[in-house]
Amino acid sequence: MIGKLKGVVDGFGEDHVVVDVGGVGYVVHCSARTLQRLPRAGEAATLVIETMVREDMIRLYGFGSDAEREWFRLLTTVQGVGAKVALGVLSVLDPGALATAIAMRDLTAIARAPGVGKRLAERLATELKDKAPAFADADPAVLRTAEEVRESRAAGPVAEAISALVNLGYAQLQATAAVTAAAKAAGEDAGTAVLIRAGLKELSK
Repeated sequence: MIGKLKGVVDGFGEDHVVVDVGGVGYVVHCSARTLQRLPRAGEAATLVIETMVREDMIRLYGFGSDAEREWFRLLTTVQGVGAKVALGVLSVLDPGALATAIAMRDLTAIARAPGVGKRLAERLATELKDKAPAFADADPAVLRTAEEVRESRAAGPVAEAISALVNLGYAQLQATAAVTAAAKAAGEDAGTAVLIRAGLKELSK
C-alpha cells in the first residue's frame, strides 16, 4: 500500500493532481482545499495517501496532513458516505472546523458539502461524535459556548449576539466561534451590540 508520495506536480485535473515520482505519474484524488494548497506544476509536493483497492481498480486519495486523512477514513465509515462525498466534506471544512461542527451538531455547516443533505449531515454528526479524533482540533471555548446555547443555558449578550449573527445568514459554527473570540477580547461586561460588531469584525478576517 502507498502511504505517502513525494515528487513533482505534473498537472491538475478537476478533482485530482498528477504527481511525478521518479518518472511515474500517480493520479491522486484530493479535496478542493488540498488541491488549492498544492504548489504549481513543476514544483515539489508531498501528499499523505490513502490507497483504496477494489476488484476493478486501485485509487489513490491525497491529503495535506495525517489529520485530514484520518477524517477521510472516519467519514467513509458512515453509511451513505463514499470517497467522493468525504472529499466534498473536506473541501468545505478543514479538520478543525469539521471537529467543531460535529461537536456542535452544526448541521448547516456540514450540509454545505456537495452531496450532503440535512439527513446525511445529521447521521454524520451522530455517528462521529464519540469517535477519535473528533475533537482533537476543536476549540474548547467554542464547544462550551455551543453546548450552553444548544441547551438554552446561555443567556444575555453572548447568546443574543450569536442569534443575531445567525439571523444575518452566518452558520451557527461561524457565529459561535466569532462571538466567543469577541467576548474573550472585549471582556465579561461587553454588551450585545459590542459583541455583534466585534463578531462581524472577526468574521471579516
